[in-house]
Amino acid sequence: MSLNRTAKGIVLVPSLLLGGAFLAAGVWSDGPAASNKGLALTLGGVLMAAGLLAQLLPESAPESSDQD
Repeated sequence: MSLNRTAKGIVLVPSLLLGGAFLAAGVWSDGPAASNKGLALTLGGVLMAAGLLAQLLPESAPESSDQD
């Protein structure tokens, strides 16, 4: 069960960091990079949503090892 929590953390941290970076780049973009503002905001939102969705997914029930 702890492996599942570790995997969720491995997905959460990079997706939130990258999502935050894309959102920041989209919000504060000026000059020639402003044409990609919508793309940066979209990618940031998708990455942040994916990280949060990974945390909300239910954990699977532990497998029973009933051997007679």
